[in-house]
Amino acid sequence: MTLRVGRIPFLVCAPFFFNSVGRENEFPDIEFLDGPPSAHCAGLKDGSIHLSPASSITFAQKPGAFVLSPSLCTSCSFEVRSVKLFSQFPIEEFSGKRVRMTSQSKTSVTLLRILLENRYGLKPEYVSGLAAEDADDACLLIGDLALEENERRRFAFSYDLGTLWQEWQGLPFVFGAWLISKDALQPQLKPVLENFMDRLEIGIREFRKNPSQALDVWLAKYPVSLPRPLIEDYFSVLDYRFTDERKQSLAIFFKLASQMGLVESAPPIEFLE
Repeated sequence: MTLRVGRIPFLVCAPFFFNSVGRENEFPDIEFLDGPPSAHCAGLKDGSIHLSPASSITFAQKPGAFVLSPSLCTSCSFEVRSVKLFSQFPIEEFSGKRVRMTSQSKTSVTLLRILLENRYGLKPEYVSGLAAEDADDACLLIGDLALEENERRRFAFSYDLGTLWQEWQGLPFVFGAWLISKDALQPQLKPVLENFMDRLEIGIREFRKNPSQALDVWLAKYPVSLPRPLIEDYFSVLDYRFTDERKQSLAIFFKLASQMGLVESAPPIEFLE
């Protein structure tokens, strides 16, 4: 059997996947499927992929279907830089304003709604789409699109969602978690899964040791329109360790999403053993 892995072609995921790019034949029992978090969340829920560093909210959208890696996630300390709200108005004036929400990640959309409605008590008009349109007062962008918009400076205001959450809750936010379908735990796939998870840990250490070389490989496959020093500095704010405080933060996120009716319930978090 083949282990189907959702590979996200965003810079933030380079440490997870750079050592598989162009070397897929070294993973004979694995099929890599490229796509944004939204596509992999759908694939996890419909069973077309087994695991991915997907939007963390997906775990709560299908309770009991997944386990999480106990050691890996996608997080930050305060700013994340690649999940941002860009606006023509200060955030306090958002009630009644038109906010375009990225179609690439349900976690970021859910987080922004929690922040605007729960932290700030605001009621904007939400519309869906990939990027801002002329009629929009603000837009939520993620991944490389957000990093590129940072450099364009077309908006008067910008807000880093990682910072807004940590200022409010005192905990770093978990944007992505390694979601693993329980289908991948069957005897035919479990050894492949365990070996792949071990290689992920090794890959992150290799990336930290020589990020420039790793990025050469990644950017040859997935180029972005950003200066190289900015790209390399981006990884100084990212942290891939799933610490106890990040697990606590994720549980709070699920609880708030449930209280607002954005997910049916806040499920207990299960981990890969």
